[in-house]
Amino acid sequence: MERRIDVRDQVSQLIEQIDARQDELVALVKQLVRFPTPSPPARNTGEAQEFFAGQLRDLGFDIDQWEVFPNDPNVVGTLKGKQSSDYRSLIVNGHMDVAEAEPNEEGWEKDPFTPSVKDGRLYGRGTADMKGGLAGALFAIKLLRESGVELPGDLIFQSVIGEEVGEAGTLECCEKGYTADAAVVVDTSELNIQGQGGVITGWVTVKSPKTYHDAVRRNMVHAGGGLHAASAIEKMVKIIQGLKELEQHWAVTKSYPGFPAGMNTINPAVIEGGRHAAFVADECRLWITVHFYPDENHEDIAKEVENHLLNVAQGDPWLRDHPPVFEWGGKSMIEDKGEIFPSLDIDPDGKEVHSLKRAHSSIFKENPTVSMSPTVTDGGWLGDAGIPTLIYGPGDLQNAHHTNESVSVQELIEFTKVMVTFIHEWCHTKREDERYDL
Repeated sequence: MERRIDVRDQVSQLIEQIDARQDELVALVKQLVRFPTPSPPARNTGEAQEFFAGQLRDLGFDIDQWEVFPNDPNVVGTLKGKQSSDYRSLIVNGHMDVAEAEPNEEGWEKDPFTPSVKDGRLYGRGTADMKGGLAGALFAIKLLRESGVELPGDLIFQSVIGEEVGEAGTLECCEKGYTADAAVVVDTSELNIQGQGGVITGWVTVKSPKTYHDAVRRNMVHAGGGLHAASAIEKMVKIIQGLKELEQHWAVTKSYPGFPAGMNTINPAVIEGGRHAAFVADECRLWITVHFYPDENHEDIAKEVENHLLNVAQGDPWLRDHPPVFEWGGKSMIEDKGEIFPSLDIDPDGKEVHSLKRAHSSIFKENPTVSMSPTVTDGGWLGDAGIPTLIYGPGDLQNAHHTNESVSVQELIEFTKVMVTFIHEWCHTKREDERYDL
């Protein structure tokens, strides 16, 4: 019993320090924002990641740093616990890249990478998505280390690249074998505990085996013309209509708790086709984005879209003989114009959910909302690797990616308090324990 009182006092003292040292927290967020890491164009996080690696190294972490793309390295810091084999381990994950920002075109009041505080809000690109979350989690760990807390369980901090353009730095961490008993992605969630649906992009291509001069179009479209040919652009119209019908069918037949009806959308985002005005279009390519629910996976969804469109093609005399072809996913919206974000289901009765809820309620005196994010994060890759994962971070989606992006300073402070509490409890809990009551 005495040990638990000591733990409670220890955490309380750390929380008091966050209030007293909030200027340091804000300064750390500002420091991260000053590194211009927009993606696209990407290939610009090297300096920021070197800074982050240095911060972790100073806190006693062993550093693994490697380039995913040139000048875009991942940083993984590992702090081995004193009793790793018995106590729970935790991954804290966040991305260093931010949404693109063009100050001369978007109406920014100040340079996006010159942070400032006004009326209790911290402004700058990445404050909400998601350098605020990175800084808050790092500051929480800094306080734990400075106070002499020795965590029994392992703590792994991943600062990754490529989240904004589907380059999946987190996937590389999973492929290198980093795992834990739980993970928290400190991305934008308004301090709700969240899972997410998934996203996959794909290219649908309609292609004619022959190319025709536009003068023979008459022979394609009039009775007796004698030419079994078609414009790929016009045939793509049928494909688009087929996608719309499938989207509407999904809206009626599929649902998932925590999502409004119809969140599983199919967006015809980009279309490319034709040579120039003297030719009948012999090829048309459509870039689509498909959103799906947490109880679905990207491979099954891709196959469902393919099967539907192939059935659409069967109803058209020309498409029947020249069906659409498909390319799905990709490792980069920049490099190969494709991405995958796996869905992330969460167990409301999971130990990680209960632990984070206790940490949150100890600060806010009320339970957090457990919900589903309307967007996607790297959390799906961690969940796909078999790691129980939660999304929990400061900031809101109304500010993420927006002009004059900002985050509440008070929310940053409260988030940091929750992270101190959660990390302390989780890594002090034996794997077989149901809970560790602070």
